[in-house]
Amino acid sequence: MKNHLRRARVAAAVAAGLALTAGQAHGAGFALQESSASGLGNAYAGGAARVDDAGTVWSNPAGMGKLDRMSAVLGIGFVTPSFKFKDDGSAPAAFQPLGGTGGDAGSTNYVPNAYFVVPLNKQFAFGIGVTAPFGLVTEYDQTWIGRFQGVKSDVKTINVNPAFSWRVNDQFSVGVGVDWQKIDATFTSQVNYSAGLAQAAGIAAAQGLIPAALVPTIVAATPGLESHSNVDGNDTAWGWNIGFMWDVSPATTLGAHYRSSLKYHLNGNVGFDNPALPTLPPALAPVVGLLATQVNANLANGGITADIELPDIVNASVFHRLNDKWDVMADVQWTRWSTVKDLTFVRTTGAVLQTTPENFDDSWRVAVGANYHYSDAWLFRGGLAWDQSPVNTADRTVRLPDEDRYWLSLGAQWKMNSNVRFDAGFTYIWVNSPDISQNAGSTAANGFVKGHYDANVTIFGLQMDYTF
Repeated sequence: MKNHLRRARVAAAVAAGLALTAGQAHGAGFALQESSASGLGNAYAGGAARVDDAGTVWSNPAGMGKLDRMSAVLGIGFVTPSFKFKDDGSAPAAFQPLGGTGGDAGSTNYVPNAYFVVPLNKQFAFGIGVTAPFGLVTEYDQTWIGRFQGVKSDVKTINVNPAFSWRVNDQFSVGVGVDWQKIDATFTSQVNYSAGLAQAAGIAAAQGLIPAALVPTIVAATPGLESHSNVDGNDTAWGWNIGFMWDVSPATTLGAHYRSSLKYHLNGNVGFDNPALPTLPPALAPVVGLLATQVNANLANGGITADIELPDIVNASVFHRLNDKWDVMADVQWTRWSTVKDLTFVRTTGAVLQTTPENFDDSWRVAVGANYHYSDAWLFRGGLAWDQSPVNTADRTVRLPDEDRYWLSLGAQWKMNSNVRFDAGFTYIWVNSPDISQNAGSTAANGFVKGHYDANVTIFGLQMDYTF
């Protein structure tokens, strides 16, 4: 029997898995904003124009010139998103039950960061930062409505960023850095095995290999069969960044920072755990066994690749000290998410597994914040932000039910002595209710997910700053 079962349908959920675009837990798209607890308390407002600590390596390396002593920062963020799907007219995949609403797809993410800055002399400084700029951990119940489009998404990145700054004069400084970034990703989903058997039976009947009257019998005997798919991949990429800071007056600083895009060529593997066939009548078992052999061949384990370009980012900020008690700050950030137009996954044999349209839009983020210097030992922070999503409604998927969000942030700093400071920050994020209407290319294979999400995120950050 010829192998005519179309791979795109039986493996559509797998192809959706490697999208690397499910980061709804943090910043818009799949970026992580959690680069420091000190910045978190102000919703990261004014990041390119302020120098709180060695974390300036990430927000703007030009700021390292304002640190007159060797400094180290160690921090961690605890990010807890809640994304609960509300069904409003979803339809099951062919030969499958509908399933439930998936529970809470969010889970707590741990986002570490560390920075170290060494002033080389009055003009030059060197620093290095280790951060996690992209990532997520989300997981639905394995029997949920959208299981054929996505179940678990686990993306981890690490970015190592050495940088130099040059203090040109007392008012102006520049900084440049290099980014080495590594990504590891794992995605799981279910595959509609029963639909694959039914399609193979229909093709066999059309070719005269089996009686057409036998097809309904095969379909009735093999409902509810599912394969489990697992996709993992990794790669490294290089980028760069540059920034400047300008003290236009003793009280006011302007800053700007640019981070380049990063191009990945992921190498990974796709694996399938196919189900055992039910007990069948002796006359039917050999035929179904042959059909299952075809389906298993299409759901074969093997290598997979994908080319993905993560966006470049531009940030412009202002910081102003009103008086001895109050500071105010603001910034605007632009992210060129339009680098992500579609996601094409290719087996190492050269066969295209799946192409998924994304059509991301460029996005903006606007933030404002304030500091209150309560005493020599205590500083209190606050901030607000609007974070625009790059995802359009037509192309929204279960792996990225993203929408615009609003930040409310609070924070505090305690100066234990002249060398040690501790920062804590807290943010609550309201996410506009994302609507979804998605079949990932085939309702028969993947079902039809229709409804909306109730979504919010809480973030808590801690860090210690030690000045030598």
